[in-house]
Amino acid sequence: MLLFLIGYMGCGKSSIGRPLAKRLGLKFVDMDAEIERRCGVSVQQFFADRGEEAFRRLERELLRELTSAEDTVVATGGGVPCFFDNMELMNGAGVTVYFKLAPEKLAARLEHGKAKRPLLRGKSQRELVEYIRENLERREPFYSRARLIVACDSMSDEYVARHVEMYMENSQPKREQL
Repeated sequence: MLLFLIGYMGCGKSSIGRPLAKRLGLKFVDMDAEIERRCGVSVQQFFADRGEEAFRRLERELLRELTSAEDTVVATGGGVPCFFDNMELMNGAGVTVYFKLAPEKLAARLEHGKAKRPLLRGKSQRELVEYIRENLERREPFYSRARLIVACDSMSDEYVARHVEMYMENSQPKREQL
């Protein structure tokens, strides 16, 4: 079983993905953390030093590796589905789950971490909501190709994890016992 969690930054891909993987008895990989481990620098520093194009190529390379993984939950970076044919690659290799949240909810979740995110730093709450809204409009055509879309606005992380767990249990072919 291979499960790809997609959505905008702050939607819960990692915070839900870790306990979800544990519940399902699967490994967990956070793509951003894995890139940081391999490169020895933060994603933000990589962007600053080498640019977005180099980062997206590195992401694509890691995604290709991960499509051959087994029994893994993958928390993708927020932009992963929007470049190359990454959405098709993920849909062909496993189950994609989009954690969908309103811009206002995302802004509230991201407010405390703005300083660590160069694209968000210095924005007022209103500017942050507008920035997220504009990005989501561009990304939604990609995100909406997920096999499962979970509207998370009024759900706890625990409820979302349980919902995905039930979906996976009911959508996977059962192994027959001989």
